Amino acid sequence: MSSATLDGTLTYASRFSHYKNFYIKHENTIFSKLGIGTFSPEPYKEENYLFSFEESLISAIQNGINHIDTASNYRYGESEKEIGIVLKKLSSEVARESLIIASKGGFIPLEFPFPANPYHWIGENMLDSNLACTDDIELDQHCMTPAFLEWSCRRSLKNIGIDKLDIYYLHNPEMHLMRLGEDEFYTQIYNIFVKFESLASEGLFETYGIATWNGFIAENEERISLERIVDIAKRAGGEKHRFRYIQTPFNLGKTNIYTLNTQTVNGEECTLLQAAHRLKIGVITSSSLLQMHLFKKSFSAETGVVLDENMILESDIQLALQFVRSTPGIVSSLFRTRWSDHVEHNCKIANMNPTKKNRYDLLYRLQK
Repeated sequence: MSSATLDGTLTYASRFSHYKNFYIKHENTIFSKLGIGTFSPEPYKEENYLFSFEESLISAIQNGINHIDTASNYRYGESEKEIGIVLKKLSSEVARESLIIASKGGFIPLEFPFPANPYHWIGENMLDSNLACTDDIELDQHCMTPAFLEWSCRRSLKNIGIDKLDIYYLHNPEMHLMRLGEDEFYTQIYNIFVKFESLASEGLFETYGIATWNGFIAENEERISLERIVDIAKRAGGEKHRFRYIQTPFNLGKTNIYTLNTQTVNGEECTLLQAAHRLKIGVITSSSLLQMHLFKKSFSAETGVVLDENMILESDIQLALQFVRSTPGIVSSLFRTRWSDHVEHNCKIANMNPTKKNRYDLLYRLQK
């Protein structure tokens, strides 16, 4: 079954040898430091289905980005289908083995065109098929029974038109934490990981992970312990378990993973990035541009000078991406756009080196 390989990703990265420290080896593959995402907020809006991500995906792959991220519920499956269309269009120019493709399961995907009655769709596709019962569904939108997640994964593969994902994430499990309580929540995670290890052995995906919004960085009852999750993965899959990644938001306005001690490893409080490093888990970051909310006012001149001392960059968007790209300990950071020229603009940061750590850390002093 075809998935990203070291040779394939290395061959891809070599096409962009003029880029400066834009690729990183992790889990025996080469990641671009920026990844392209396919999320769009407010999925019920009809306008989300009048555009396509195809143009930006093609531009990303042709401009050095080999990390593609999606989820079963993004635009109710349309984003996954558009990735599949792009893979076919570019099949003669880019091998599947060159691309790292990730999807997620957990949210109820529904489908487009919208079902006239979403509850009827849930009943017909989930309840009647014994994928879940009504008590398993949180807020009418999220489910994480092992059977439902397997169904979602197979549906994602069909939508994209591939036989294997590189990463499959459990999507926002923290939504169930307060309702289930800690003990039952982590028992459910164990059951899911047993299923994921089985699906990985079957060949549906190479590795798996957890993608959260607040889960690993929350300062309340929604916080998930990464150390406990890794222990569960070892119980489910042994020392060679396939739980290898977490995905979490990080940007100039939301720096918790680098600044706040929200995790504990071996009895010592630490940041999420420190915990992931100690537990040998790769960190993928999302929301690099905070859905464009970072740009309600211009960045300060000091921020620009710290991130771009030679005054090469052209916009605050490039500065924001240079920030996440330069953060120590992150494998790859995601952004999304519909437009190919935006992708080309964003990829220009690859022509300069990451900001050095001694300068990078100045940013946090400026924010105090």
